[in-house]
Amino acid sequence: MRRDFQRTGSFFALLCAGIFLLSLCQTGPARAENNSGPSHFSGAPLGNPGPKPATQSDHAVPEWDPPVWTVSGFALMLLSIALVPLAKPRFWESNRNKLIVTLALALPFGTLILLNDRHSLFYEMREYFSFIVLLGSLFIISGGIYLHGNIHASPKNNVILIGIGTILASLIGTTGAAMLLIRPLISTNSERKYVKHTIIFSIFLIANIGGSLTPLGDPPLFMGYLRGVPFLWTLRLWKIWLPTSALILVIYYLLDRYYWAKESIEAKRWDEKYQLPIRLNGKINLLWLIAIILIIFFGLKSPYREMAMLSLCLISWITTPGGVREAHKFTFAPIIEVAVLFFGIFVTMVPALLLLRSHGSEMGITRPWQFFWASGILSSFLDNTPTYLVYLSLAESLNLPPEVILQSGSGVSHLVLEAISCGAVFMGANTYIGNGPNFMVKVIAEENSVRMPSFFGYMIWSGLILIPIFVLITWIFFS
Repeated sequence: MRRDFQRTGSFFALLCAGIFLLSLCQTGPARAENNSGPSHFSGAPLGNPGPKPATQSDHAVPEWDPPVWTVSGFALMLLSIALVPLAKPRFWESNRNKLIVTLALALPFGTLILLNDRHSLFYEMREYFSFIVLLGSLFIISGGIYLHGNIHASPKNNVILIGIGTILASLIGTTGAAMLLIRPLISTNSERKYVKHTIIFSIFLIANIGGSLTPLGDPPLFMGYLRGVPFLWTLRLWKIWLPTSALILVIYYLLDRYYWAKESIEAKRWDEKYQLPIRLNGKINLLWLIAIILIIFFGLKSPYREMAMLSLCLISWITTPGGVREAHKFTFAPIIEVAVLFFGIFVTMVPALLLLRSHGSEMGITRPWQFFWASGILSSFLDNTPTYLVYLSLAESLNLPPEVILQSGSGVSHLVLEAISCGAVFMGANTYIGNGPNFMVKVIAEENSVRMPSFFGYMIWSGLILIPIFVLITWIFFS
C-alpha cells in the first residue's frame, strides 16, 4: 500500500509540474512577426489545412542566421544518444546521468540561442511540451492495459499477433503497441527454441512501420501535425504502408514455418499442453485512448489539448483496476528518459533548423528518393523525430509545389512529404537505436531469456530483409 501511495504521489507531482510548465510555455513570447496570426502550436484539425498561415515572406529569413559551428551541440546530443549506451552502458542506465549529459549541452547552447533568437527557442519549447504530453499520455494510458495469455505458437497465430500490433501502432503509438504485444508474443512462444526472429520482426512492424497512418503512431508524424500537416494527411501513406507490411509479414510467415519445422517434438507437445486464453485487463483504458484520438482528430487547440490529455492520464490512473500496472511492470522511467533526452534535442536543434531554412537549397537534396534515403539513413542511427524535422525544414526551403501548407507558411509537395515520413518511420527499424521502442523490446525479450542479436547482428537481419524492400519501395513510389 505504501508503495502504491508513493507511486500515486509521484504521478500527481508529475501531472502538476506538467500543467505548470504548460502555463509558462503558453505565456512565453510568441514570434514577433506573427503576433496577430494563428498559433503555430495548434496543429491542423481534420483534413483541412488549418488556420490561415503566415505568408512565406514572413518566415523566409530567420531572425538569426547562426554560424555553422552552433550545430555541434545538436550533433553531440545525437551522438551521445547513439554511442554512450554502447561505450558506457552502466553509466547510461541512470536517468540522472542522461540529465547531466543533456544539461551539459542544452544549457550553453540554449543560452546562446536565447541571446540571439529567443522566439525560435520558445517556439521549440512549446512544441517540445506538446510532443512530450502526447507521448506521456499514450504511455501512461496504454500502461494500464495488460494483455496476457499463452496460445498455440503456430506461425499462423504469430502472424495474427504481429499483424494486430502493426494496426494498433497507428492508433496507440508504436511504444504503446509494442509494450502491449511483446509479453503475449514472448509467452506464446515460451515453449519454442527459435524465438528471436519473432521479436525482430515485431520490432520491424509493431515498433516502427506500423505507426505510419496517424500522427499518434510515431513521434515524427505528430511533430509534422504540430507544424501544420493535416491529421488525415498521413492516411495517404496507406498505399506504401500496406504492401510493405504485407511483404514483411509474408517473409516472417515463411521464416517462422521454417523454424517451426525445426522445433523438437517435445517442444511442440509442451506448446499444445500449456495454453491459456488471451485475456485483456484494464479495458477501461481503451475508452481513454479513444478520447486521446478524438482530441487530436478534432483539432483541440493548445493549451486545452494538453490539459485534456493530462486530465485523461489522471482519470486513467484512478480508474485502472488495482494490480494491472504492477502486472505490466509499469514505471515512469522510460517516459522520463524520453523527456530528458528530447529536451536536449529540441534545444540544440534550433540552429540546425534555422540554417536549413536559410541554406537548405544548397545541399543538393531535391528529389523524393533522396529525401527518403537521407531521412531514412539518419533515422537508422539517430532519433527519427529530429531527423524528420531537419528534412522537413530542408523541404520548406526548396520552393516546392505548395500542396501541403505548413504553419510556417511554406509549402511542400505530397510526394516529398511522403518520402520524408516513410524514410523517418520505416527506417527507424534498421537498428536498435533508430526508434525508442526498439531497445525497450530488446530489453524485455532478454529479461525473458530470449537471446537477442547484438547491435550489429540485428543490423544484419534488417539489412537482409528491410533494405531490399526499401529499394523496391524507392523504385515503385519515389523514383
